[in-house]
Amino acid sequence: MFDGLGFGYQPRSTFACHPQDTRGRLYPQSESPTRTAFQRDRDRIIHSTAFRRLKHKTQVFISHEGDHYRTRLTHTIEVSQIARSIARAFRLDEDLAEAVALVHDFGHTPFGHAGERALDECMKEFGGFDHNAQSLRIVTKLERRYAEFDGLNLSWETLEGLVKHNGPLADTSGAGLRHPIPQPILDFNELFPLDLHTHASLEAQAAALADDIAYDTHDIDDGLRAGILKFDALRTAPLTGRIIAEIELLYPHLDQTRMIAELGRRQITMMVEDVIGETSRRLTALQPATVDDIRNAGHAIVAFSPEMAETEKALKSYLYKSLYRHPDVMATMDTAARLVTELFDRYVIDPSAMPEGWRVDFDRLSTLQKKRHVADFIAGMTDQFAIREHERLFDRKSDLG
Repeated sequence: MFDGLGFGYQPRSTFACHPQDTRGRLYPQSESPTRTAFQRDRDRIIHSTAFRRLKHKTQVFISHEGDHYRTRLTHTIEVSQIARSIARAFRLDEDLAEAVALVHDFGHTPFGHAGERALDECMKEFGGFDHNAQSLRIVTKLERRYAEFDGLNLSWETLEGLVKHNGPLADTSGAGLRHPIPQPILDFNELFPLDLHTHASLEAQAAALADDIAYDTHDIDDGLRAGILKFDALRTAPLTGRIIAEIELLYPHLDQTRMIAELGRRQITMMVEDVIGETSRRLTALQPATVDDIRNAGHAIVAFSPEMAETEKALKSYLYKSLYRHPDVMATMDTAARLVTELFDRYVIDPSAMPEGWRVDFDRLSTLQKKRHVADFIAGMTDQFAIREHERLFDRKSDLG
């Protein structure tokens, strides 16, 4: 086990991101006398309009289906908590890990991935739509809170974590690694290079794994309470079967509500402890001295063990088939996708249907700019606002209301 594990009261590791060494901001600003650069980023993210909108954006179940299902906001808070736990273990900068976790879903549309797929189809001839690139657009352009600049003017390290939290986007020549790099990311990279060919910091990697752990766990919780997932099936599913057997051995007469909660907390603990163990092993092998050693390692350092990685992959496959592709969920998501497509087409044809602030100088934009502008407007909508807009524009009650 890595011998430098921390519990929040030790100095940062040498390979952590140190706020005093930040590469700065696109628009230079004097630093705060009371907050580090990364604390300031976190605070700007929390106070943004985009953060508040996450409260009414779908995770899996649309909000009218129940008050206790996760939304993008509650998911984001859970990711943040797990990211800080991992960061604390390795004496990283917890504020940076939290900032990346809090901002990672800013670009998601209403109605979850169904809305994203619809917008991507609408924009397929104009660069497509990617929620990660949209998150970057929001924090660098679309948020308008400050007198001196558009966006939130976050530090280089937070933007790096946002863009590269799932790994490098480009090879050393600049070409996209897995798929073409979204144009909004390329455009911003010209202004403020983010080293798209390297891995991100450990703080960003912690946020990425925390995202997987959070939704692997809470989607099971929501699916069980919705009645779509069943304990009998989960007894034979990857990872959950072993945990359920342990719970039933200890508490043979536990009621379902407590059983669901016990399953979730034990699953998070098991996955986080696995990440800490595997990351310790990789750090011991690499012996990094600086954060740049992490960026140039050629592979992720914060990771599941090979065994857990296979189990987690199988669990995702199970959830895809049993929850995300369940007929009831798919019917709702298909309806949501049609709603988003109809809104997009209507605004492009009739920009006067958009609020006044969104139609200023619309006629002066190119076709590409018009469509990207409409995509920006729709992507920022909450579920409820999108439903109300659709009912207003098409004069019919939505099936999603």
